[in-house]
Amino acid sequence: MNAPELGLPMAVPAGGLPSRVRIHEVGARDGLQNEKATVPTAVKAEFIRRLAGTGLGTIEATSFVHPRWVPQLADAEELYPAVSDLPVSLPVLVPNTRGLDRALALGARRVAVFASATESFAKANLNRTVDEALAMFEPVVGRAKTEDVHVRGYLSMCFGDPWEGAVPVPQVVRVCRALLDMGCDELSLGDTVGVATPGHVTALLTALTEAGVPVSALGVHFHDTYGQALANTLAALQQGVSTVDASAGGLGGCPYAKSATGNLATEDLVWMLRGLGIDTGVDLGRLVATSVWMAAHLGRTSPSRTVRALSHQEQ
Repeated sequence: MNAPELGLPMAVPAGGLPSRVRIHEVGARDGLQNEKATVPTAVKAEFIRRLAGTGLGTIEATSFVHPRWVPQLADAEELYPAVSDLPVSLPVLVPNTRGLDRALALGARRVAVFASATESFAKANLNRTVDEALAMFEPVVGRAKTEDVHVRGYLSMCFGDPWEGAVPVPQVVRVCRALLDMGCDELSLGDTVGVATPGHVTALLTALTEAGVPVSALGVHFHDTYGQALANTLAALQQGVSTVDASAGGLGGCPYAKSATGNLATEDLVWMLRGLGIDTGVDLGRLVATSVWMAAHLGRTSPSRTVRALSHQEQ
C-alpha cells in the first residue's frame, strides 16, 4: 500500500493559514518552455487534459510570443483550440498587443504579461528597461480590460537577480504597484532563480500590504534551486496568500536565467497542503500518474520527491 492509502500525510492544521489554496498550474507553459527537445503539440494537449482531470482549476496553457523568443511554444495557435473546450481556466502569456490579438482571436479570457523587478532581467528578457516594459504593457492591459479579460501580471526577480544580486524590497513594491495601477487583476511574485528565504518572503509581503496592495491579489511563484520553495510557500501562506504557482512534476526553469532550476513541484505542494488540512481540490494520485506519464515522454524521471515516493521511480 502507498502512503495515501494509509491515510498519509495525516492532516494536522496549523493556525493562521487559508482554508483553501488555488494552485496556478504552470507545467504546460513554464515547465515545457525550457525543454531542449521539441514536445509535440498532441502531447502538450494530452498533458493539459490529464492535468484538468486531476482537479486543477487553473492550467496555464501556452504563450503567444514570437517563436524566435521561445521556440517550444511556437504552436500556440494549434494548441489552444485543442484544449479550449476544457471546463478549467486556461491563462496564456501575451508579451505585447500582437500577442494579445492572437490570444483573443482564439477566445482566450485570461491573459498574463511578464515584467521584471530588475533592469538586467528586463533587458535580457524583453530588451527594454523596466519602465519601457511597463509602458509596453499598459496598452495590452488596457485593451484586455476593455474586452473584460482577466489579466495577471508576472513579476520576475523579486528576491534576487543573477546579474545584480540582492533586489531591494522597495524596488519590487514600485513595479507591483505600477502593474496594479495599470489594471492587472492579480500579481505573481517570482523567485526566478530560487534564492528567496522565508524571512525575505515575509518582508516583501509585509511591504506590499503597507503599500496598499491587497494580499488577495497576490500569488507566489517559487523555484526550488536551493530547496527553499516549500518553506517560502509556507511563509507566504502565513501572510494570507492563497494562490500558489506550481509545475506538475517540478518541470521548468527559465530560458533567460540559466541558474534557474525547476519550479516548485505541484505534487510536493499538494502533499504539504494536504498535511496542513488545506483544500486544493486536487487528486494527488491522478496528478502523480500524469507527471509520470509526462516524464516518460521527456525521457527522464521526475525531480519531484513526492512523485518519486508515490510512483517508486528510481532516484
